[in-house]
Amino acid sequence: MKLNILCIGDIVGRPGRRIVADKLKPLVSELSIDCVIVDAENAAGGSGLTPQIYNKLLRYGVNLVTLGDHTYRKRDIIKTLETAENIARPANFSEPAAGRGFGVYKTSKGPTIAAVALIGRLFMKPANCPYNTIDRILPQLQQNADIIIVDFHAEATSEKVAMGYHLDGRVSLCFGTHTHVVTADEKIMPKGTAYITDIGMTGAHDSVLGRGVESVLKSFRTQMPFPFEIATGNVKMNAILVTVDSNTKKAERIERIKINTESEDSARYDSDDGKPEYFNNNF
Repeated sequence: MKLNILCIGDIVGRPGRRIVADKLKPLVSELSIDCVIVDAENAAGGSGLTPQIYNKLLRYGVNLVTLGDHTYRKRDIIKTLETAENIARPANFSEPAAGRGFGVYKTSKGPTIAAVALIGRLFMKPANCPYNTIDRILPQLQQNADIIIVDFHAEATSEKVAMGYHLDGRVSLCFGTHTHVVTADEKIMPKGTAYITDIGMTGAHDSVLGRGVESVLKSFRTQMPFPFEIATGNVKMNAILVTVDSNTKKAERIERIKINTESEDSARYDSDDGKPEYFNNNF
């Protein structure tokens, strides 16, 4: 059985959420999508995720949610992490950390998809070994899911490429997130795993990774913290579409997708974002 899986790059703030709200359901219908996975760690005000926004993403048509280094930026998401089965924080966080390292979704066609979140260690905060972690949990996942997908949330391209080779033939798809810049290296690896180093960002692209240019420049130039307000211009959705054979577990196709807004009005922003947070060159 062929399954079409859409993976959407880091959603940044209201503009990112709005384009998902406006465009996702028509895209699912047009492309016959069986499962939608999003990285939502920047969905609330550019950093973190709230239960309200999580529920909105599900209403928009999202099936699985992955998170990264900003998992706990909004502490009220912790209860959701502990109770919902379709949301994953990085599996190689400390063992007592709230939440699970994978989410599961049973498609309408029958096969179950598991999305694993991993976080890198190069230029990132301390975490357990992602390679050892995925080796440890794969046997359990293989018993409970027909298709396994890994979101590797990492800074270094070398670390992501290495993970692709480590997982080739063991999962159906390994995609990268975190850098917010889409890469052009999508491919089917020799043993049948689809791979791309980073699927990019869903948000305002007239920006620095979704944040206002002037405030980011001030922070870089002065090394002082400034509120990184969410940019609003040139909103795009970056994603990949992957077709997987549920019988062989191998990917048959991977392609990049970019969706634009018709205009930059996108004025129907909801009000779940708080005030801009302060970051010191930490996206």
